Amino acid sequence: MFRSLWTGTTGMQAQQLNIDIIANNLANVNTTGFKKSSADFQDLLYQTMKVPGSQTSPDTESPTGILVGLGVKPAAVTKVFTQGDLIQTENELDVAIQGRGFFQIEAPDGNIKYTRAGAFKRDSNGRMTSSDGYPLIPEITIPSGAKQVSIGETGIVSVKLDSDSTETEIGTIELAGFTNPAGLAAIGKNLFEETGASGTATIGIPGEEGYGTLIQQYLEGSNVNLVAEMAAMISTQRAYEINSSMVKTSDQMMQTVNDLA
Repeated sequence: MFRSLWTGTTGMQAQQLNIDIIANNLANVNTTGFKKSSADFQDLLYQTMKVPGSQTSPDTESPTGILVGLGVKPAAVTKVFTQGDLIQTENELDVAIQGRGFFQIEAPDGNIKYTRAGAFKRDSNGRMTSSDGYPLIPEITIPSGAKQVSIGETGIVSVKLDSDSTETEIGTIELAGFTNPAGLAAIGKNLFEETGASGTATIGIPGEEGYGTLIQQYLEGSNVNLVAEMAAMISTQRAYEINSSMVKTSDQMMQTVNDLA
């Protein structure tokens, strides 16, 4: 009874974590460049009451033994980097990545962060920045007299100036890639940072060496599937209720034993 009480408790804790992850996914269903998370769980150690293969008589042995499980624990919460839907915006500084890669952003502490959110803005100096004003790396500065900005699939940024009918190239947007993108640490503000698990960033040109291409006037939407998350939420709720019932049942059984005493 005590085993079932604590086993049910671990089940409730696991499903609480799962519902927290689902809630965050649903909350960010309209967040540009958001990547959903999924939880992995593992069963806990088993209490061995009879070892499999132990002798049951001089000529026989237990084929399975008796091992009683002690519950469940979270093993990992993984970011899923599947492609999100492309959303047309008509904004010339909006850029979506179709395929592999991350934009590079310089944070206020001087370190490079990474993002899939290409909703770029222009600051007072003409630099292309994130919505928080963090500059894009390599830095691209749009001249004050520019009347049109063009961003090609391979990252080349060109502008037309008031005094010129031809386009002038002002820079190239580069992409960063990682051996294990799921190892990146999500730090909020649509940003990720490099970790030992992600591997070191490798820099490349869009459309080359396996990197994705850029699409101007589009943004990559969240990759959260509403229907799948709602189904997972219902399943998690039922699992939580079942584990809660197990705790209640174990308590009732202990109460019955106490009444017999």
